[in-house]
Amino acid sequence: MGLAQLIYTSQPFGFDDAILNGILSDARRCNRRDDITGALVCRADVYLQLLEGPEAAVEAAFGRIEKDDRHQQVVRLHQREIEARLFPQWSMLHDPLHSWLWTRAEVAAGALTGATPFELLSVFERVATISAD
Repeated sequence: MGLAQLIYTSQPFGFDDAILNGILSDARRCNRRDDITGALVCRADVYLQLLEGPEAAVEAAFGRIEKDDRHQQVVRLHQREIEARLFPQWSMLHDPLHSWLWTRAEVAAGALTGATPFELLSVFERVATISAD
C-alpha cells in the first residue's frame, strides 16, 4: 500500500494553550503508533494540518479528527498519493500560523477552502524548509 498525504482545515473549539497541547500530545502519540507524520499550522481561528503515511492510517486519523469535539467544521481540502514524506522526522510538527499566510478576515471569508492544492502544499513546503534549518 502506498503513502497518502491529506490536508484539512478546521476551526478550533475553545482554543487555548491547554487544548492545543492536548491535541499535539494526542496526535504525536497516535501518529508514532500509526506511522503518520505531518504538521499542524494553527492560530486561534484556524487549524490547517497535513497528514502523511499509509493510506489506511491517514484515513483513520482523519476520521478521529472529524469526531474530535476540539475541531469544528472539518473540511478535507486535498489528498494525493506521494512517493516521499514532506515531514519524515515529525510525528506532528507545530507551527503557529503566521500573518503572512492569511489574515483572520481572509480565513473567515473562505481563503482556505478556496485555496488551490498548489497554494496549500506551498504553505507546508515552506514550513518544512523552515523546520529543517
